[in-house]
Amino acid sequence: MEKQQPQDNRASTVLGRRLGGELLALRTAAGLNQGQAAKALTASTGKIAKMESGWVPMRDPDIRALCELYGAHDPATVGGLLELARLDRERRKSKGWWDDFPGLGYMNEYVRLEHAAVAIRCWQLVRIPGLLQTPDYVRALKDDDAFVAARLARQQRLDSAPPLSLEVVLHEAALRHLVGDRNIMRAQLDHLTAAVERPHVSLRVLSFSAGAMPGLDSAFNVLSFAEPGAMDIVYLDGLFSGRWAEGGKEAVQHVALFERIAGRALSPQDSLALINDIRDEL
Repeated sequence: MEKQQPQDNRASTVLGRRLGGELLALRTAAGLNQGQAAKALTASTGKIAKMESGWVPMRDPDIRALCELYGAHDPATVGGLLELARLDRERRKSKGWWDDFPGLGYMNEYVRLEHAAVAIRCWQLVRIPGLLQTPDYVRALKDDDAFVAARLARQQRLDSAPPLSLEVVLHEAALRHLVGDRNIMRAQLDHLTAAVERPHVSLRVLSFSAGAMPGLDSAFNVLSFAEPGAMDIVYLDGLFSGRWAEGGKEAVQHVALFERIAGRALSPQDSLALINDIRDEL
């Protein structure tokens, strides 16, 4: 997902682009141009362009100065931007288990942000979410030792401190879609029922009886880095790659869609009952 800029070897990151987009929106609302923003920082318009495109890590004094210029005085707004900048700086220099798996490809950016997130809301259509997959289920998806090892390393985030809050809504199709053989699926469904014993993991099922509704054409994850809604970004599954919904408006739309889907899903208790029923049918 990262793009490299040849002239200065900087990287455009998801968090950087989200932060830059927020600053661009504030500048536009204030009726100012990049030259005026550059003057406030005693910098070049090129620096402002890079900041607004997410190519460079941002300093707190620069963010505060721009917020002052743009008339953004709300402490929550300024604090949210500063937190985004901090997370982006840390993400750019972060080291972790992913460094041992150079074959992650486009998922490299996602797993870094998943590691930094404090909460994830996950909507899945035909597969069990990666954080809740058993090793045999993973291997049935892709018989590759490195792939399996990377998936299991990623799952450590569920129990690291502070624990990741995970809220999952699964379509019933994901429970009935046979991955591997029946024994693998029985074990996978048992694993799901055990996973929700963690206080920070919840699971609801959207049953076939819920009928047609928006959201049935795309799975997505909402990643939160503070209080939900403050700095959400959305990752959408694709066939050969993923896509980020980085803008605040698009993120808000996906959060609302997730809540709508969750509102149509079975209760946690009824969801577990359905999982057990499907398991017994295998």
